Amino acid sequence: MHSNSSKNTWLLIMVASLGYFVDIYDLIIFSIVRVRSFQDIGVPEELMRVKGEFVLNMQMGGLLLGGLIWGVIADKYGRIKVLFGSILLYSLANIYNGFVHDVTTYAVVRFIAGIGLAGELGAGITLVSESMHRSKRGYGTMLVAGVGVLGAILAYFVSEWFDWRTAYFVGGGMGILLLMMRVGTFESGLFAQAVESTHVQKGSLKLLFSHPERIKRYFYCLGIGLPIWFVVGVLVTQAPEIGAALGATTTLSAGKGVMFTYLGISVGDFIAGLLSQWLKSRKKVVFLCQILILISSLWYLNSEGIGENKFMFLAFFMGIGVGYWATFVTIAAEQFGTNLRATVATTAPNFVRGALIPSTLLYGYFVGVWGIIPAAIVTLLLLTGIAIFALTQLEESFDKDLNYYEE
Repeated sequence: MHSNSSKNTWLLIMVASLGYFVDIYDLIIFSIVRVRSFQDIGVPEELMRVKGEFVLNMQMGGLLLGGLIWGVIADKYGRIKVLFGSILLYSLANIYNGFVHDVTTYAVVRFIAGIGLAGELGAGITLVSESMHRSKRGYGTMLVAGVGVLGAILAYFVSEWFDWRTAYFVGGGMGILLLMMRVGTFESGLFAQAVESTHVQKGSLKLLFSHPERIKRYFYCLGIGLPIWFVVGVLVTQAPEIGAALGATTTLSAGKGVMFTYLGISVGDFIAGLLSQWLKSRKKVVFLCQILILISSLWYLNSEGIGENKFMFLAFFMGIGVGYWATFVTIAAEQFGTNLRATVATTAPNFVRGALIPSTLLYGYFVGVWGIIPAAIVTLLLLTGIAIFALTQLEESFDKDLNYYEE
């Protein structure tokens, strides 16, 4: 019986890992093929940036809305239903994306894809966390994220080898194949118990935001993730502009930078997962990652005359620092009871992704005041400071019993 249970758990980890792999591929494929796809559908050169921001913000809006929808569904009706529904939605959206011929349709399809993409990681992490022994679940969530972020590497190479439309078809096709693999996966035992407890309120946003202490706990969970997307979305994505401000010897490639950063994130996820098991603490690991983010990012932002090779190395190094992504989602899941766990684990990563919008606005304001490099340093220090403070306010959740409800 134990052997069968262990086999089922490994199947769950594999299915969740591959799901996140496809999720990451589909999440960043637009950023990679944006220029080529826009050129193909006739977007003028001077509108590339504005139209690109419009489509990306539509996808981001879908992620924010989807986080709420799938989180509530996962707590009310089950984690498995989200794993099926979300992947079906974003796979079909990505296949359709390969047929678009105008920016408006492109944006609407990315919005729908964003809704689908929002459900994958939170439901997968929740299911794995609830299905493993509490002293070992860090290994499971480490594998899910460590394998998952490698989807970014595949996205880069597929976009290099094939036409942009084919790149979308590949993403949608992988999702449909994975959907077939998911037949036979089992529901979380803790969720099954919650279903039997008819008096327990499940998946309620009102319950989440009805108590001051719960609200604070939720916002502290969001706070520890703030530096992640600033590093990826600004420091690496805006590498050409930052490189120019540093007097780079060549134009830095954002595409290659993103690939090396995600490679670092994958390595970082494994390191953070192993360290949290060895130190028996998630908080210590997140603190070490914040220090690593500061060291690597400040090194990058002080590299006068930076060359391409040094940028690739620093992008990888920064990726290791922000590789506590899985640990961040695991902490969020472990801070709340079974009846709100999936809602938090699904909304938290999407809200942190969405927090890139106010972060970039703040950064943009600072750029106008001090210039690119000082603005990046100040914003980084501010976000990291918030993350470290939020971390001190959360209880240690390693080896915490998750079999309880929020009243």
